[in-house]
Amino acid sequence: MTALDWVAAGVLGVEWPIPVFWLVLHPIIGFWRRRPQLAYWTAGLLAWVPGIALLYLLRDWLFVAGQASAPKIVIGFVLLAVDAAVLVRVQRELGPQRLVGRAELAGAGELYTRGLYARVRHPRYTAMMAGVLGACLMAGSLLMWVLSAAWWMLALLATMFEERELRARFGIGYAEYCRRVPRFLPFRLWPQEH
Repeated sequence: MTALDWVAAGVLGVEWPIPVFWLVLHPIIGFWRRRPQLAYWTAGLLAWVPGIALLYLLRDWLFVAGQASAPKIVIGFVLLAVDAAVLVRVQRELGPQRLVGRAELAGAGELYTRGLYARVRHPRYTAMMAGVLGACLMAGSLLMWVLSAAWWMLALLATMFEERELRARFGIGYAEYCRRVPRFLPFRLWPQEH
């Protein structure tokens, strides 16, 4: 594996498991709220162990050394930088405890609608999508692109479960927030339904 492959593998090793982590927690959040320590261990193990194993087992098919052109590499690094910058900003805005789901597991907290969250409802997922795209551009084989497309679908599903939990917790305030603020991009691609 080349240095670019290792960078891409590092990004995917962190990002690919995150939707799985949330898909373990969000659908049965009431169950996990009574068992928060078990929730973290279970979701973490079910997300990162298979995710890292998948990367390791498929490494020869995922990473195509020397295939990326200079423009793809540059764009890939820019997207990785966006991912990192948004992560730092989200962590500063929310704090590390909320970023890892303490509010969901406690069933508490306030609806945060300032900063990046005034522009998009899921800036962290938007950034992760950029990071995964960057990894694919830098080192991706056809298989990496296919698995990343599946990952994007899992990420979308995770946000839908998260939004269901937020609607239950914050009610009409969250519904109004969703009406005002787009999910992933700071603009709407099509008119909003009423």
